Amino acid sequence: MDKKALVVKDVSASAFISEYAAYLKRTDKITIPSWVDYVKTGSGKQLAPYDKDWLYIRAAALARKVYLRPNIGVGALKKEFGCSKNYGTTPCHFVQGSGKIIRYLMKELEDKGIIETIKDEDNDQRTIGRKITQKGQQELDSIARQIKV
Repeated sequence: MDKKALVVKDVSASAFISEYAAYLKRTDKITIPSWVDYVKTGSGKQLAPYDKDWLYIRAAALARKVYLRPNIGVGALKKEFGCSKNYGTTPCHFVQGSGKIIRYLMKELEDKGIIETIKDEDNDQRTIGRKITQKGQQELDSIARQIKV
């Protein structure tokens, strides 16, 4: 018996991210910059990603993380997308992911109305983090409903 998911939390992360990345690619919601072929996803990586659609996959993962953790900022997302750096014979250490990619994708998702910036109540110049908009939540939940659990 196949059950239908109701929200993003009901679906496995990999299934949702691949489905939403395909949706982002079909609808052209993310504009691909010229530097996408040359950039690494973090200083811990030795090469750029092999998948040509890696930016859509990262945007889908980013939208899912903002959905699950409201008020999340760029610094926390850099830690989420970080990895272990190989120093050869020296022991490995954790390094954060690329902030430029995260900032670029957050700006793109904000322009499309999927996420929004949360401002500090005391200081309008200071940003606390990002959260999902109602339109974005409806969009992500509709993608999750298309996936069979």
